[in-house]
Amino acid sequence: MSFKIAIIGAGSVGFTKKLFTDILCVPEFKDIEFALTDVSEHNLGMIKAILDRIVEANKLPTKVTATTDRRKALEGARYIISCVRVGGLEAYADDIRIPLKYGIDQCVGDTICAGGILYGQRNIPVILDFCRDIREVADTGAKFLNYANPMAMNTWAAIEYGKVDTVGLCHGVQHGAEQIAEVLGAKSPKELDYVCSGINHQTWFIELRLNGRPIGKDELVAAFEAHPVYSKQEKLRIDVLKRFGVYSTESNGHLSEYLPWYRKRPDEITRWIDMSDWIHGETGGYLRYSTETRNWFETEYPQFLEAASKPIDPAKRSNEHASHILEALETNRVYRGHFNVKNNGVITNLPQDAIIESPGFVDRFGINMAAGITLPEACAATCMASINVQRMSVHAAIAGDIDLLKLAVLHDPLVGAVSTPEEVWQMVDEMVVAQAAWLPQYADAVPAAKERLSKAKVKTREWAGAARRNVRSIEELRAEKAALKQAG
Repeated sequence: MSFKIAIIGAGSVGFTKKLFTDILCVPEFKDIEFALTDVSEHNLGMIKAILDRIVEANKLPTKVTATTDRRKALEGARYIISCVRVGGLEAYADDIRIPLKYGIDQCVGDTICAGGILYGQRNIPVILDFCRDIREVADTGAKFLNYANPMAMNTWAAIEYGKVDTVGLCHGVQHGAEQIAEVLGAKSPKELDYVCSGINHQTWFIELRLNGRPIGKDELVAAFEAHPVYSKQEKLRIDVLKRFGVYSTESNGHLSEYLPWYRKRPDEITRWIDMSDWIHGETGGYLRYSTETRNWFETEYPQFLEAASKPIDPAKRSNEHASHILEALETNRVYRGHFNVKNNGVITNLPQDAIIESPGFVDRFGINMAAGITLPEACAATCMASINVQRMSVHAAIAGDIDLLKLAVLHDPLVGAVSTPEEVWQMVDEMVVAQAAWLPQYADAVPAAKERLSKAKVKTREWAGAARRNVRSIEELRAEKAALKQAG
């Protein structure tokens, strides 16, 4: 087989390498072309060198090109994969820093809440540019695979306004299933059969079977509470399981910022999170992790390049959906996964226009969703709160409507639990002004926002958050890695 895959945001070096090696685990794909594109020529150079080394080491005919000219990369592409972070870590830092001034403590801030909504405002204009280029220069009927957050908003904009065949992809379901299989004592995650459905980052395991035996709420609660690690790291998730009756896919930290109950007061935050790793609820945890990862990669790049000389091992193919979707579409080997698509009746008690994440099957006819799923009422209610915020956020981003943007932020569950309308209005003005370079649709609104801020009356505070850790130096990371290696 010979076709072209374009990867936008290929400068996300580690993730691009994973997608690349996964796809090349499919024997039929050795003759394909990868076209890498990114706004950073520096990052492009690094990832191309790594992928070229992999191709050379494995004696493959695979072609790898790299360019900052996105349209050139997209020309004739059958598949386009996006893993962009618009605004980079600079804008992301403001997604965390500014809401903290108003008492809003986020762990990740990339899906909803104040940070996720502004992230969407930065992404959506760029996503629409991608879609325009796909329509104009990519292969007829090209498929757009979006890995970038905020997943639902990006996918919503690409489908509704970009008019491109789009699917959103995430790995939260797989990770949640692995946890459940582990606590139930399964020898392999493959022993667990499940139906998991909802919206991205709020997906729910509504049916579980271990080797064909149904697993109920009480057995699952007992298994998690008995686990020596998860009982400490996932306290909030376990509490939601007890109250809702079903387990959420998302980590303790992610889930905590989508709900109005657990991060509304500093003392409550420390009660429900765990500081053993950022993903369990640390304030700005993913920002710290991303910053450390970038610094580490820049410093240790020669080692990453050397590691690329190893043979590709198909047994180590990851559970990221992309390679499996492409394999199913091109070879007709059926793949079952969980995909982000427009609802259109798949989940009976969520809106038709919402972007849902639910089970589907892929073959040469495309992605075929399992329809007629009904969520438990509490799960549907929680998803609905986020869907309403996502819808307003997408519409605000398309129109450049700062008033609608403020209403979207006001209706966010955690923001509403913490902040007053006056605080929200001022906070959004501050975020739009700080991120104006990445918000072209709000250019006309920025001068008035600056004027309002010059007369601001709402008091703010410089607050690091309830559970903040400093970014570790390269020396500290090396020492920690050495200690772990010695302990292992």
